[in-house]
Amino acid sequence: MKSKHRKTLAQIFARPASGNIRWNDIESLFKNLGAEISEAEGSRVRVFLFGEIRVFHRPHPSSVTDKGAVESIRKWLDENGAAQ
Repeated sequence: MKSKHRKTLAQIFARPASGNIRWNDIESLFKNLGAEISEAEGSRVRVFLFGEIRVFHRPHPSSVTDKGAVESIRKWLDENGAAQ
């Protein structure tokens, strides 16, 4: 895993949840973990990873992911053994 992805993973698992993670960095991490990402309606993004599909809202107009989404992503990665 590239250092960029390790840094993003560390930000996701930081406590308290970070409000400064760019969505593009999270998408890049998902792809590095083997995810298939597709667009859904509006700003929704469908992520197929760990044999399941999760839908997230791409932040706009800002590119920064909100803390609630970061916590949801953290929980999903942790449940599937992708923790740092």
